[in-house]
Amino acid sequence: MNARSFFLAIAMACGVPAALVAQDEARTQTVRFAAGTSGTTITDSITGYESVLYTLGAEAGQRMQVRLEPSNLATYFNVYAPGKGPGDEAIANAGTMGAMVPDLNQFDGVLPASGTYTISVYMMRSAARREEVSEYKLSISIEGATEDVVRNDYADGLQGGPDFYRVATSGGGVLNLRAEPSGGAAVVSTLNNGQNLRNLGCRMEETRRWCRVATLADPGVEGWAAGDYLVEGSDDPAARTTGATSGAAVQATDMPDAAAQACLKAVTEETGNADVVLLRSTFSEAGTEVIVGVGAGQAPWQCIAYRDGSTTRPMSLTDEGAL
Repeated sequence: MNARSFFLAIAMACGVPAALVAQDEARTQTVRFAAGTSGTTITDSITGYESVLYTLGAEAGQRMQVRLEPSNLATYFNVYAPGKGPGDEAIANAGTMGAMVPDLNQFDGVLPASGTYTISVYMMRSAARREEVSEYKLSISIEGATEDVVRNDYADGLQGGPDFYRVATSGGGVLNLRAEPSGGAAVVSTLNNGQNLRNLGCRMEETRRWCRVATLADPGVEGWAAGDYLVEGSDDPAARTTGATSGAAVQATDMPDAAAQACLKAVTEETGNADVVLLRSTFSEAGTEVIVGVGAGQAPWQCIAYRDGSTTRPMSLTDEGAL
């Protein structure tokens, strides 16, 4: 019997449930896989009664594998189905070997539902009350392509949801509209904060909910947007005129040419890429926000341009929902 198995046996002999978690100081962290990858490794630590809830999206039929390597042998994790969490019944307790737990602190199973899963990392109460520390590596992978139709869809509404979404980015920034449901896919357009969109259905990719949407302009632009930044919207005619632009450069009629050209030049110098186009702009007397597309994928960059031709230093907007 190894040390961890011995510890577990002693704990259970003393009447301490293996799944007993300290929930007094739980924090939540969203797990993201890098574009084009199927897994990630997280380095973290907990102290005493602290626990961490790692959330990630996946679809029914995909295979998820989780491995925890803690410095403190009293550290374990639970896996919860969509809509469940600490206090509910877990799919698996990594402190008890079974069908989906081939060894302690390992999970390997085909997921039964589509939605957001939770992995709760905690220390057993006997160690938590002594304020012990556990440093650990948590490796997570999700393999298997999503099927043509979403199966066992949970209440997150991948197939359902509202008829219309509204863009709601933090700080009022733009949202990328991509060719495919991936953070590495080409940006086909950018969406304004507050813009209404038609909902064409969502999927889980790279642990994130991606929604296929269409702008309300005629003709509309279709693409995939990160669902984190979409809330229920409406078919608001007033919002149709504030939609994103795509393809060739579009310039606001009240924006001085000098400011637009200055921003294009600044982005070219900053990126070292001469393939830049003006995507959109928002004019104000204080300064004009200019969004420029760089390269074949038109990756969005932002700068503030002024009437005298000067600009702020350009900033990349490659993250979804960037400010």
